[in-house]
Amino acid sequence: MDQNSESSRINRRVFLGQSATAAAAGMASSMLVARAANKANRKMVVAVLGLGRGRAHIRACLDLPDVEIAYICDVDQRRVDSAMKTISSAASKAVPTRGVTDLRKILDDKSVDAITIAMPNHWHAPATILGCQAGKHVYVEKPGSHNAQEGEWMVEAARKYKRVVQMGNQRRSWPSVIEAMDKLKDGVIGTVRSARTWYNNRRRGIGKGKPAPVPPYLDYALWQGPAPVRPYKDNLIHYNWHWHWHWGGGELANNGVHALDLARWGLGVDCPRRVTCGGGRYHFDDDQETPDTAMATFDFGDKVALWDCSSCHQRVAEKLAFVTFYGDKGSLAMTGGGAYKIYDLQGKVISEGSAPGGDRVHFANFFDSIREGKRPSAEIEDAQKSTLLCHLGNIAYRTGHTLTLDPQKRLILNDKEAQTLWGREYNKEWQPKV
Repeated sequence: MDQNSESSRINRRVFLGQSATAAAAGMASSMLVARAANKANRKMVVAVLGLGRGRAHIRACLDLPDVEIAYICDVDQRRVDSAMKTISSAASKAVPTRGVTDLRKILDDKSVDAITIAMPNHWHAPATILGCQAGKHVYVEKPGSHNAQEGEWMVEAARKYKRVVQMGNQRRSWPSVIEAMDKLKDGVIGTVRSARTWYNNRRRGIGKGKPAPVPPYLDYALWQGPAPVRPYKDNLIHYNWHWHWHWGGGELANNGVHALDLARWGLGVDCPRRVTCGGGRYHFDDDQETPDTAMATFDFGDKVALWDCSSCHQRVAEKLAFVTFYGDKGSLAMTGGGAYKIYDLQGKVISEGSAPGGDRVHFANFFDSIREGKRPSAEIEDAQKSTLLCHLGNIAYRTGHTLTLDPQKRLILNDKEAQTLWGREYNKEWQPKV
């Protein structure tokens, strides 16, 4: 699209290519403003947008002190009604919550401090930008953006409007994961040179959708929102949009982002210099456009990360970690739940650890960051560096090309076909504007 022009390159250079010192200084300034705005009132008034994954957001907010859910929002009226019952049954946190189907009603309410976004991927960045513009702090689910361009815009919006924006890669706040990362930095396995990540599942096929009338309980036009309009079909909503490039990012953006975020964190790397991704849709003849089996590699020069996905075949005979780090003195393997084991070079366990994780601690970090003027554990700039790996892997898969990048400028080099997938076209009514 025409946004992938000089202005996009300037945004990339200014907002995502800045030094760590400049980023920290900018965030500190933003946090001081946020702290001043919330100093007199520790209660957080919140709205939850998207009531699939958003049900977990509701549970976390209900479980935290001084958090009030003022609104819940979904384009499916059935989901709104069901979530309202959940909230009303929480007698200890009974509050005057309103159920709405249009997020604009929430953005116009100045009493709302923060929004949490669990809408489909194509809504993540536009809703975040609108929230920042409306003076709301934002918690947005992973991957946080539908494409790489949107990641840049989100960072720009957070800085321009001085908002706290936290992404839902929850492991950044889990005690056992933080402990494991600290041990890696302290050299427990020596110099860490590589990381492998895995995702295995037993998903079924999604069939072949047929044109159908839009159900009366669903606002399909608002569901599409920023995405160019496409006809409704009967196997799309509420989950199978993940497997269509128009709305989702496949398994890499759906679950790969969690593991690759850990890999990037543990390796201490930023943007790769070379990316490959191969695989295909092998298990079912259906509408899914994204691969069910794939392998992506991210070469950072002196370190490498790999992602291995088998979403329709669980490989039950293999006992695979969520992510494993390899050093010259041993390895560290971590489960999806955050438990870890450290092995010496002979494969003997020399240390291990675990602690409860979940959503609550990550939401607590978000709200505390607003109140106290501190940087959240998954601040949007750093979080979108991990999401960028997913976008690059998908671009490599869709083009069939090995991508070569300028890691400092975060630019794909000498590949016009790949560069066209950096952004997307939009429904003009919802075109993001920072």
